Amino acid sequence: MTWTGDVPALSGLSAASARRLGDLDPMDVPAGTVLFRPGDAVRGYVIVLGGRIAVHLIGPTGRDILLYDVVPGKSCIQSTLGLLGGDDYTAEAVADRPTRLVLLPKAVFLELLGTDAAFRSVVFAAFAERMQSMMQLVEKVAFRKVEARLAAWLLSRAEDDVVEATQQDIARAIGSAREVVSRRLDALAKRGWLENGRGRVTIRDTEALHRIADEPAL
Repeated sequence: MTWTGDVPALSGLSAASARRLGDLDPMDVPAGTVLFRPGDAVRGYVIVLGGRIAVHLIGPTGRDILLYDVVPGKSCIQSTLGLLGGDDYTAEAVADRPTRLVLLPKAVFLELLGTDAAFRSVVFAAFAERMQSMMQLVEKVAFRKVEARLAAWLLSRAEDDVVEATQQDIARAIGSAREVVSRRLDALAKRGWLENGRGRVTIRDTEALHRIADEPAL
């Protein structure tokens, strides 16, 4: 069995398309690998088999925001847009943990997009889902208070009430500045709702954070 058997979304491909993809070899990239930067040409369509790729938008001052993560079953909207429209990347993608992926060259991607209805459905379904998540991100950054975004993100990432992340990581994820995140974390810690450590946040009062996260948008 080739790697395509590990991707449920590709189960409906024709035999010819499955063989075409199966001829492509997966690659392993270590954590910290930069996969593309603003201005780079789009080389192909990425399918993540394991690990995670973080895609950041970097502003002129150097401040950045996490646009989305690419994990197994999710797509990179920057790559899809570039392949369909010819534009270069406008964001930066970094493997934030050891990641296994397959890169479909542009020619292969366009060929299958035009000849295989199942592949086309997979690509556009993933594209639509990612667009929806991007709209939600815009809504959160524009209309939700920093405290609400912070509380919601901590709750979503906590494992046994612990979040392993630096303040810069958190700032990128919620679309804020590290200094702002630091002040908000200190304020929540003074209330006894969490413990703020180096590269780690321990939640002490889940209900309190849920109340903040559930505050209505502005």
